[in-house]
Amino acid sequence: MLNRRTMMGGAGAALAVAMSARSYARIKGANDRLRVAVVGVNGRGQPHMSAFSALPNVEVTHLVDVDSKVLATRAAEFAAKGNRPPQTERDYRRLLDRKAVDIVTVATPDHAHARIAIDAMDTGHDVYLEKPIGMAPAEGEALLAAQQRTGRILQVGNQQRSSAETQALAALVKAGELGDIYEAQTWYANNRGSIGHGKEMPPPAHLDWNLWQGPRPRAHYRSNLVHYNWHWYWQYGTGETCNNAMHELDVARWMMGLAFPSHVSARGARHFYRDDDWEMYDTLALELAYADGRVIRWDGHSCNGVRRFGRGRGVLLLGTKGSAVVDRNGFELFDLAGQSTRIVKSAATSATTNTVGEGALDGLHAGNFVDVIRGRAAALASPIREGHISTTLCHLGNIAYRTGSPLTIDAATGKPSSPEAMKLWSVDYEPGWEVKA
Repeated sequence: MLNRRTMMGGAGAALAVAMSARSYARIKGANDRLRVAVVGVNGRGQPHMSAFSALPNVEVTHLVDVDSKVLATRAAEFAAKGNRPPQTERDYRRLLDRKAVDIVTVATPDHAHARIAIDAMDTGHDVYLEKPIGMAPAEGEALLAAQQRTGRILQVGNQQRSSAETQALAALVKAGELGDIYEAQTWYANNRGSIGHGKEMPPPAHLDWNLWQGPRPRAHYRSNLVHYNWHWYWQYGTGETCNNAMHELDVARWMMGLAFPSHVSARGARHFYRDDDWEMYDTLALELAYADGRVIRWDGHSCNGVRRFGRGRGVLLLGTKGSAVVDRNGFELFDLAGQSTRIVKSAATSATTNTVGEGALDGLHAGNFVDVIRGRAAALASPIREGHISTTLCHLGNIAYRTGSPLTIDAATGKPSSPEAMKLWSVDYEPGWEVKA
């Protein structure tokens, strides 16, 4: 197995990309074609393919996936839409070594995100990284350090930050229209079914099982694990909190101007299909309490799809002058009597609770990323510093659930004071696959 440091020869200003002599020299010209490789094309990689291929002077030239059957299917679908047939590769490391692309987008399972992104930055590529950015907070710290060290552009895929409507709401909040926002209530609701009982068995011939596991310590293949149910196994997944809560927690703390909390508590359980192989909660109540008395809450219901405000997911902001409900497709304002005062809807919709989540925001977020690379925009919508904080909030929820205890947090670093909790700050790795800055 290749070691990253033998293979490869900052957050900085979190909301801006500095135009230093070094960064200016490497900006692509406005008319230069940007070549994109999408790594992981079974799920979220499909919106990546669509979004980047629709941008001017951008071409998706390579698709990468450890499943040869998925890879062939996606390549054929992509070409059938009138695109130039992409080159395909099963091992992302071979692609990076050839320097065949300018941009790497990462849409693999969670456990491979950080390692692939760091490898890509170390080989001179800008990176669009799906959330969550890693399996544990330590991987976020490694990504921060790698981005600062390499100076590459790294956009995190919490795409609602590129929503014109959500940005407009942020401006209203900043102007004081809702007064002081003292609480945010966020939620996610779905009606996921049972994952049943899997069996240990040889992996299918079309799946490179060792490469799929990547950084994780090796384990036996199970029949109900790939391609989606890994989400619910601690060996590979990060649960519904990192899978979905990150979007709403990110919006809530953005609107409230918050970072790490002082206290975290979580109460959860597996209420549905209790006899199947799902290892985690399917229902979780998370509370993030801040030193100034403000609070952010998340209610996650993986198997009960009851909607709130007609939405399967969203954020309710409670202020001293009024309130707002916002999701990916717009927002609504309310006065203190609870009467609706304004409704703003997006012109084009984005999916909210399906497993791919494709929509207009993918194109806007990819466009912002490309504009920063070309020097047309100064600020990333979601730089790694912001992505790290929001991902860590989700990890802290998982840590509080797994330890069964409320956490006291260092608001400067996000680290819990409990030694037991700090055991979950990082994860173990397969030798040769360690995630290091």
